[in-house]
Amino acid sequence: MSTPFYVSPEQLMRDRADFARKGIARGRALVSLQYADGIVFASENPSAALHKVSEIYDRIAFAAVGRYNEFENLRIAGVRLADMRGYAYDRRDVTGRGLANAYAQTLGTIFSSGGEKPYEVELFVGEIGDSAEDDQLYRLTYDGQVVDEHGFAAIGGAAESVGGYLKERYTQGATLEDAIRLAVAALGHTDTDDREIAAKDLEVAVLDRNRTQPRKFRRIRPATLVEILSSVTTNPQAEETKPAAVEPPAEKPAEKAAEKPVEESPLAPPTDDDGDPPIAPPLD
Repeated sequence: MSTPFYVSPEQLMRDRADFARKGIARGRALVSLQYADGIVFASENPSAALHKVSEIYDRIAFAAVGRYNEFENLRIAGVRLADMRGYAYDRRDVTGRGLANAYAQTLGTIFSSGGEKPYEVELFVGEIGDSAEDDQLYRLTYDGQVVDEHGFAAIGGAAESVGGYLKERYTQGATLEDAIRLAVAALGHTDTDDREIAAKDLEVAVLDRNRTQPRKFRRIRPATLVEILSSVTTNPQAEETKPAAVEPPAEKPAEKAAEKPVEESPLAPPTDDDGDPPIAPPLD
């Protein structure tokens, strides 16, 4: 009878984590930003049918990177859980924190079990409240960890580079247009150079608390993205701090005439009364 091959639990968990991280790093990044009226999600996604950002419930959105079939199963399970809870109890009982906890339990169980491979996914669960202070954004990793993010976050490939770009330029209370421009610029940023992403290759969606409908989720169409990305906004603070060019005052004609030097005639040699030049007296 052969002896079974032994692998320590620590090594097994490290191998499973490396496997999941490598699979996630092969994909494109996805960013989420909180702005004045809600939360915006943006990702580079040329496909018009396979969405990375979707609606879960009235005020809750779901965004993911990694293997599409895996995070699509998680999205469907979240929609069913939210519908059942809202139908059995009340729509207000469906919260982003509850969905994030359910996703964390599912991902943690799959990661720690040895029967199947870990999911190669990372998730965002966002929920908006009545004000910006009540907004919630949760980031979930492949092993079931939950992180409560504030302001902005990035997941997927090149997440560190994109997150560093956002950290340097993010400002609270920005408008939707400024938030979208910053998100798209961050997606095109790399450690070597920056690139422009066409509007047709972007997937952008928002949770907008200003919508009159109960469902606050809406997608930004490519035509609207073209208008937002093509518009150039000026920074009012930069305009205020920029020194204005000082023009010299216009000179008046009288001042010009006064400043004009007067030509003096050359000095004539001194003469006597009869007009002859003076003669020096003889020396004794």
